[in-house]
Amino acid sequence: MDAGRITKVSGPLVVADKMSDARMYDMVKVSDARLLGEIIELRGDRASIQVYEETGGLGPGEPVYSTGDPLSVELGPGLIEAIFDGVQRPLDVIREQVGDYITRGVEVNPLSREKRWHFVPRVKAGDSVVPGDILGTVQETTLVEHRIMVPPNRKGGTVKDIKEGEFTVEDVIAVIDTDDGRQELTMMHRWPIRKGRPYSEKLGPHVPMITGQRIIDTFFPVAKGGTACIPGPFGSGKTVTQHQLAKWADAEIVVYIGCGERGNEMTDVLMEFPELKDPKSGEPLMKRTVLIANTSNMPVAAREASIYTGITIAEYFRDMGYSVALMADSTSRWAEALREMSGRLEEMPGEEGYPAYLGSRLADFYERSGRTICLGSDGREGALTAVGAVSPPGGDLSEPVSQGTLRIVKVFWGLDASLAYRRHFPAINWLLSYSLYLEDVAEYFSETIGEQWNEMRREAMKLLQEEAELEEIVRLVGVDALSAKERLILETSKSLREDFLHQNAMHEIDTYSSLDKQFSMLDMILMFHHEALAVVEKGELDLDLEKMFALPVRERIARARYVPEEELKDLQTIKDDIKKQIASLTGEGGDEDA
Repeated sequence: MDAGRITKVSGPLVVADKMSDARMYDMVKVSDARLLGEIIELRGDRASIQVYEETGGLGPGEPVYSTGDPLSVELGPGLIEAIFDGVQRPLDVIREQVGDYITRGVEVNPLSREKRWHFVPRVKAGDSVVPGDILGTVQETTLVEHRIMVPPNRKGGTVKDIKEGEFTVEDVIAVIDTDDGRQELTMMHRWPIRKGRPYSEKLGPHVPMITGQRIIDTFFPVAKGGTACIPGPFGSGKTVTQHQLAKWADAEIVVYIGCGERGNEMTDVLMEFPELKDPKSGEPLMKRTVLIANTSNMPVAAREASIYTGITIAEYFRDMGYSVALMADSTSRWAEALREMSGRLEEMPGEEGYPAYLGSRLADFYERSGRTICLGSDGREGALTAVGAVSPPGGDLSEPVSQGTLRIVKVFWGLDASLAYRRHFPAINWLLSYSLYLEDVAEYFSETIGEQWNEMRREAMKLLQEEAELEEIVRLVGVDALSAKERLILETSKSLREDFLHQNAMHEIDTYSSLDKQFSMLDMILMFHHEALAVVEKGELDLDLEKMFALPVRERIARARYVPEEELKDLQTIKDDIKKQIASLTGEGGDEDA
């Protein structure tokens, strides 16, 4: 193929002419150093190329070779437990070859060509298959069964031959007769990262993704296949919240994208994830995780590609019929990469210098999530839930990336620095956050937990909102100006905040709460409120309200979060004590400590 010639170098942007045969988003090799690049603009025979490696030393006249293929990822056994950079180069393999820093022009296959996997067929010769059908399986890790499918871009037909045994990802494992002739299939195929993988049907967001985090599951749930964002300033707990979601959410596969994060923070992630235990199996969490690491000191263009690399891998596991949770940390750094490349292309800037197409690019990313009926004849169901962290400068949620994200996603977990400074974690502000999936998943909660779940949630949120209004009055005139009912609202809301919404991620029991436990804890707090309110409204309480607030059962309510899941039946005794001890204050019950 004829080579183009470099005419201009501007940081990661290289302009080359004599590129008349090239197409938009084609992958190219720049100079004889064969730096990886992608065409992002075409004007006549002149191509603008974003280079995913350091361009220092490049000059006009050097050659540019087009590969004729779009930037793609390799999909097959070997993805789980791997740590890739933004363009799917395996960092552990690169380190073995060239040391701690990526050398320019290094070419490494994303998936090992030497490792052999044991393939077990699910179909036999003579069977008819269509795109998306599962040909067989590979036990990739102890937690993940890798399902080898007929690629979506291949044609279906009749299985002529299928093998069983140990193979590399390049070995032919099946032969299919199609209308266009015979095609050979391997365990690996490639897919362009900027093109969403097809599916048969998209389903409604009616099933919540249970996370074990009380403030999320009870007040601001996210549906399987849904979208959520976690905006917050530095130190407010975005990364810890995403770690909790990765560890506890009922997703079978986790794809974590460190997009433009500080090198030391990403190092912490890479060190911590292999140490984290999967609570369901006791195995390391990495055995069902794929990590994409593209730190802030890596080339900015690769940062732009990293979220597409991650979501394409996530779609691949969704197509197998898995529930996948994608964590992108953070999309603000990705948007900054877009802004830099847009500036170098001399495009008309939009708000705060971001490109005018920022909103559509964000939408393209989040719209690739969803709960779907996968391709194939078995009608299996998969889900891809996308959770993006946003790092607005100075915590200003009015900036373009935050506002563009909020227009697209349906769950907003607003992190609050003031809560974090008070050591209230997760620092999700219950007055700012929202979930538009509440109505969609209400039926699921009613059928699974009980009819009163949704009513209890609404009552608890109303109490927290009333507390915010009453606190304004208290700041002006003091707590003594409040009625007994209003003081009870403040006390119940305090219990909701400190005993229910506050959750210790480092405590072995409190780090996760099942839906049953969340229901029991919320029921106890509201039961105390109802029993105390009945006494207050009757006007029968001659003693100080503080005596009611100091009942021994209050301590048991506060410590309910530390009750193990297998001992939840013990929480019923706390409910019995609430009635007895409040009744004893009015002389209707027995001894106060009964």
